[in-house]
Amino acid sequence: MTLLSKEASIAQLDQLLPSTDLWAPQPGPQAAFVRCNSREIFYGGARAGGKTDGVLGKWALKERKYGKHFNAIMFRRTTVSAEDAIERSKQIYGPIGGRFRDMPPRWTMPNGGRIGFHYLETIDDAAEYQGRNVTDAWVEEAGQFPDPAPIDRLFGILRSAHNVPIQLVLTGNPGGPGQHWLAERYKLIPFPRHPHVVERILPTGAIHEAAVIPARIQDNIILMLRDPGYIDRLHMVGSPQLVKAWLEGDFSAIEGAYFDCWSDSKHVVQPFVVPETWLRFRAMDWGSNSPFSVGWWTIVQDDYQHDGRELPRGALVRYREWYGAKGAKLTNEQLAGGIIEREAIDPKLSDAVLDPRCFAVEGGPSIAEQINTQLAKKGMMPFRQADNRRVPMRGNPDTRGPLSGWAEMRQRLVGSNNVPMIYTFSTCRDSIRTIPKLQHDPKRAEDLDTNGEDHCADEWRYMCMARPWLKSPPPREEFVFKDYATGKQTFDRHKDSFMTL
Repeated sequence: MTLLSKEASIAQLDQLLPSTDLWAPQPGPQAAFVRCNSREIFYGGARAGGKTDGVLGKWALKERKYGKHFNAIMFRRTTVSAEDAIERSKQIYGPIGGRFRDMPPRWTMPNGGRIGFHYLETIDDAAEYQGRNVTDAWVEEAGQFPDPAPIDRLFGILRSAHNVPIQLVLTGNPGGPGQHWLAERYKLIPFPRHPHVVERILPTGAIHEAAVIPARIQDNIILMLRDPGYIDRLHMVGSPQLVKAWLEGDFSAIEGAYFDCWSDSKHVVQPFVVPETWLRFRAMDWGSNSPFSVGWWTIVQDDYQHDGRELPRGALVRYREWYGAKGAKLTNEQLAGGIIEREAIDPKLSDAVLDPRCFAVEGGPSIAEQINTQLAKKGMMPFRQADNRRVPMRGNPDTRGPLSGWAEMRQRLVGSNNVPMIYTFSTCRDSIRTIPKLQHDPKRAEDLDTNGEDHCADEWRYMCMARPWLKSPPPREEFVFKDYATGKQTFDRHKDSFMTL
């Protein structure tokens, strides 16, 4: 079969499977993967689902069939992630006659095929492989890629030779900066129980089909027999979210979310007509090759009833966003034009803040000057430098402490008495998509991981720093002081002044 059909059962796929002398696919997902000839496959889910064995074993089978015309490369984002796969390949390929060399890691297989292990992190890395004739590409731990752009470039190196069916295989688990795009691309929420096909319409009008083969720990029968305590140990790794993600392949479980206080039910509101008397603002995180984020904000002037709730006075509300996809490559004049077009019907803004990096002068007009010049021609509010402090500077008490960057944003998300002080319209989809999934920086816990898709969050931070908000302190304790010498009582509202009575 060339594609997994939506009705195909695993039992049907398990019949008459090929095998090498030392390796055969296990019944279930491995068997389905070996039989699937889709040009794109996502194979994964829970940890220890047999993904590595499945790909290495399938490649041994394809090489046996297509010989010297078979050329496969496993790509990884870090060197460490390939070590286990290389060691396992030695156990499968060595005994069947493969010859391995270390620099770079590569197998010359018994029938003349080639299997290599290479590094991939950026689009530039992918460009180095253009011109090669590769039949099979495998991206291990695809969730470690913040976005799929480098992976998608690999389609440009896949070429069929002598009827070898080309394939791009992605394997991965929940977690990591790429969890969100994997879940969206392959429809992994809720996590599927059976193989299925995801369709995507290409610019040419053609339909591209990607096979999704879910794998769980229980599918790896060999592991369950050899290490029956593995599942019990997974329950000891930490938080319930992480256990759920690793054990069940749940892509909706977000372990280590930086903004764990985010709640769609609390922070997302249905759009409404913003009163003309409310102050309005604009914030922007600039990007040329990387995504940019422009947000339009208003501030609630008086307690406002909407959508079955009361938006408190002083709360920020994001009523519009413009998010540029990576690689959009808009000029600064085009960015300014897009802002002018979207802002044309708004009342005059009160303020606008932009990433301070845009104000740097390097041999010509700065980015900010180029944008502001176009805005000024239309009488629009120009940008000023945003306060881009992310976290308090260590050892410096004069950096406004908790009001620095992320703490100010978090403070508004938490709000007061379970009522947030920041909201977003439901139409701001990229903010809603990216902010809840951002992770902690593994080397600096108070900061977030900048490998994630943090462009909307950066722009929210600029806006929060432009309109700082402090939670009101609790009322000071009231008490009665009794002078036992005279019997008189003195009422005092300020506990700290007790000793001065």
